[in-house]
Amino acid sequence: MRDDMFFIIVASACLAVLVILMIGIGGFAKGGEFNRKHANKLMRLRIAAQAVAIALILLFVWLRQSS
Repeated sequence: MRDDMFFIIVASACLAVLVILMIGIGGFAKGGEFNRKHANKLMRLRIAAQAVAIALILLFVWLRQSS
């Protein structure tokens, strides 16, 4: 599975969600100006990234079931 390019794309999308989440949690924990400035943008970005990751996961499963 590690040689499958589509699997790597799906894993990268999940990793991107994790990175965005960690930045958001770190900013929330620290507080201050960064949190006030970027909290809502990071939340929207995370939700969009999650939607893309879920769509890619569903597409991956559907394509693997078909073949």
